[in-house]
Amino acid sequence: MLNILSILIGLFALLLAIPAFMPILGAANWLIVPIALVGIGVGALSRSKTGRNLNIIVFLICCVRLWLGGGIL
Repeated sequence: MLNILSILIGLFALLLAIPAFMPILGAANWLIVPIALVGIGVGALSRSKTGRNLNIIVFLICCVRLWLGGGIL
């Protein structure tokens, strides 16, 4: 059950991350990173690793996007 919740959190964060790749909307990643961290925590409590891995990927993508944009753009 926790894995399904983690996958849903990861999909929600991924859907929010898609528009955050636009040049002006990069600061939205600051809101997506904590959502992905919550998903990682929920996924760590479950037996399966799928939800946790999805959230780790979303987290890393958003962190790299923040790093490339200087944290703002």
